[in-house]
Amino acid sequence: MTEGESPRLAQIKANLQRRVLIHDSIRDFFRNEGFLEVDTPLLVPTVAPEPFISPFRVNDWFLSTSPEMHMKRLLASGYGNMFQICHCFRKGERGHLHNPEFTMLEWYRLDADYMQIIQDTERLILHVAGSLGLGSTTRYQNRRIDLTPPWPRATVRRAFLDSAGWDPVSHPDSERFDIDLVDRVIPSLPLNRPSVLMDYPAASAAIARLKATDPLVAERAEVFIGGLELANAYSELTDAAELEQRFQSEIEQRRSEGSQDIPMPRRFLEATASLPPCGGIALGVDRLVMLFCDASSIDEVMAFPRDLA
Repeated sequence: MTEGESPRLAQIKANLQRRVLIHDSIRDFFRNEGFLEVDTPLLVPTVAPEPFISPFRVNDWFLSTSPEMHMKRLLASGYGNMFQICHCFRKGERGHLHNPEFTMLEWYRLDADYMQIIQDTERLILHVAGSLGLGSTTRYQNRRIDLTPPWPRATVRRAFLDSAGWDPVSHPDSERFDIDLVDRVIPSLPLNRPSVLMDYPAASAAIARLKATDPLVAERAEVFIGGLELANAYSELTDAAELEQRFQSEIEQRRSEGSQDIPMPRRFLEATASLPPCGGIALGVDRLVMLFCDASSIDEVMAFPRDLA
């Protein structure tokens, strides 16, 4: 055992014990909802080509950045509502909120859209809080947070107009958007209530479908609690041709920047043609544990983060 390791592990033991209770509570919630827990590969032939996500290459394959593509292949094969808690891997992500290896919760609900998935999230967080004996409130970084649904919602357009003074939907600027989101919009969100930012600009759609009534925005929503970016919800895009076009654009962009080349995920695209209407979400479990352990760093809720592995 390295010098200093034993005191550190002793200090975070209560957090790691609470982490187990949170995992158990998540599973209890989804089993009560009738969801199937699934298990998909960590070593995969390709990953979804997305901006700002760099995968780890292992020989000619990759470590999974998300279980999404394999879970959707299950959905396309006739499986119903499902969830998974798994490890994911992303290069270059290290800080007090990031570790290259982290734990993700993903779930998919058939015949649902992104706002129904947000309602799932509200009930899930309240369920976890209740299972920990916290009722409908928790304390994080010296602030009391009321978790009672429904959580306040704001469109990205409204939040940017109020906090940054411009409209990223009618005047898209991806570089300025990313900077102002981090520096102005997120810090302006209330810390005593969870917040939902919804209707992201179409350029930030990722794998979300565009809004039928306003194709300049995507049916995508993000959840923030106590200043933590916690979850990312979508009305899932089921148009295989449009999805391939988005992937191809990202692959070409990566090549032009000299970034790591990612093969087109053909099997996933083939399955997408049979994907039923659904909503889905990715939730950072480590950050959820941080919230309920009042931890300011992800290292406080992981036994062996990268620098101590």
